[in-house]
Amino acid sequence: MPNDISNLTSPEDEIAQLRADPQPTLRAVSPGMEKHLYLPRKVLDNGFVRVVDYMGDDAAIVQAARVSYGAGTKKARDDSGLIRYLMRHWHSTPFEMCELKLHVKLPVFVARQWIRHRTANVNEYSARYSILDREFYIPAPEHLAAQSTTNNQGRGDVLQGAEAERVLRILKDDSTRAYDHYEEMLSQDGQQGLARELARMNLPANIYTQWYWKVDLHNLFHFLRLRADPHAQYEIRVYADAICEMVKDWVPAAYAAFEDYRMGAVQVSAKGAECLRRRLAGEVVTQENSGMSKGEWREFVADWGA
Repeated sequence: MPNDISNLTSPEDEIAQLRADPQPTLRAVSPGMEKHLYLPRKVLDNGFVRVVDYMGDDAAIVQAARVSYGAGTKKARDDSGLIRYLMRHWHSTPFEMCELKLHVKLPVFVARQWIRHRTANVNEYSARYSILDREFYIPAPEHLAAQSTTNNQGRGDVLQGAEAERVLRILKDDSTRAYDHYEEMLSQDGQQGLARELARMNLPANIYTQWYWKVDLHNLFHFLRLRADPHAQYEIRVYADAICEMVKDWVPAAYAAFEDYRMGAVQVSAKGAECLRRRLAGEVVTQENSGMSKGEWREFVADWGA
């Protein structure tokens, strides 16, 4: 059969075809998530995140909870109120009834952070079988920051002028040179070449990879609470922010409870709660009489004031 490339479609054409051919179903459907289905949301310079599939909605959370609580719950509180109760009291299994499968394109160093969340199912693009594309993450100038002087895993001031230009040049040159050598080592022009599984070890951590990532809503909320936090590294936070926008449309009642009780809440220890009670009683509380370490006290003051 002749090699006819006219039948090949681009990813954009494939997505258009998928969205143009909806199928009738009896499964629960979330109108908010349907508008996101298959569509890639651009992240960073060459990355994206898109919804491949999902299961359940706010009603699935409520349905699961009422199975465990028994009859009469419907009369006691409406669906939104029940979801807020479940979130407030740290119930997990009703939220596990919803699942989300994402297709993500991300830099390898971001993937290594992401994979630490071990409560998901992951299948990554294999550089043993395929050749990685010549695509690298290069930070925009406003995200090119120096090391923080107070936080060993954080950023300080943004680099300026000649220093910023020097660092960007190094990043681009090293990425290009590493990929050039990667291509040289692979089989080409009739030469045997190095095995792909070995040649890949020379590639930099800013090269892009892809994976399918499937997770239930309970564990997704845990991921978002940590990675959409302002203190999270920017390069993973933008992915979490993009996912937040999708989840907000998918399960609006659950996401609103998550924002209130997780994202926007402040946790207080038993010692911290006792200090707050003492303050309300008019007592002057200091680090020395609080029972807290200097680090604990610093965080307490940041959350609750001096």
